[in-house]
Amino acid sequence: MEFSINDAINNLWEKLDGWLDAIILKLPNMVVAILVMILFYFLAKYVSRFTKKIAFKGIKQESIKQMLTKILFAVILLVGFFIALGILELDKALTSILAGAGVVGLAIGLALQGTLGNTVSGLVLSFLPKVRIGDFIETGDKKGYVTEISLRNIVIRQTDNEYVIIPNSTFVDNPFTNYSWTERSRIDVACGVGYEDDLEKVERLVTEVIDQNFEQLEGEGVEFFFTEFGDSSINFVTRFWINSTKPKPKLAAKHKAIMLIKKRFDAEGVNIPFPIRTLDFGKNQLQMVSKHSGNGTS
Repeated sequence: MEFSINDAINNLWEKLDGWLDAIILKLPNMVVAILVMILFYFLAKYVSRFTKKIAFKGIKQESIKQMLTKILFAVILLVGFFIALGILELDKALTSILAGAGVVGLAIGLALQGTLGNTVSGLVLSFLPKVRIGDFIETGDKKGYVTEISLRNIVIRQTDNEYVIIPNSTFVDNPFTNYSWTERSRIDVACGVGYEDDLEKVERLVTEVIDQNFEQLEGEGVEFFFTEFGDSSINFVTRFWINSTKPKPKLAAKHKAIMLIKKRFDAEGVNIPFPIRTLDFGKNQLQMVSKHSGNGTS
């Protein structure tokens, strides 16, 4: 028993000694491999940065530039990794790694379906011309400026300066509105006038005041429509166009239009009625109120 233990210890030391000799012999190769990886890291960093500024200069969409830069960086780094394995004479190990990559990739794919879905959606978003860095978009109950499109998510900065991170697959699978895609937006302003007012005069006043203060391009123009007979007014809506790629100019234009219409109506004697409620207190209600008041004073 004692002899077997000694043999085992001797065999262990022999193996460790052999490994140590192998490490010493491979030490220069390991140093070179590490230097190669460091070299390729900085090479990938500077080449991708240079390519983004020069080669990708003609690409207008910033998200595409960022995605291509990341892919180029990863490819160069992967080439350096393979060269380092070759220096370490791990070609057989590399073959085994590639052989098992299919099985491992399948297992990882099944385990990370959501993550891979986000990655594919990120690639779709990066090459989707309808969404660009800096655009003002709205999806669901979230809206703001697109600040980043990565392989996993899209980052939106809301108007209150809070950031919202949305998974790419969620964003791609749901409808969204891009306010920055067109330079012109239509504004709707609704109001009402009294039944006693001249409707033709109302239409002329509103059309004039809007047309004089908001420039309309060819094919546009100010529109005016009476929409309904309301409880206390005849309601209308006027529509016109402004330059806008974000919500704030639309709010400012609507604010200005309301003030101009109100001012013009006041000057021309046009009435903007408001609902009036008539409370009818019958005889029984009056008696109850009187009785209640008497009890309160006794």
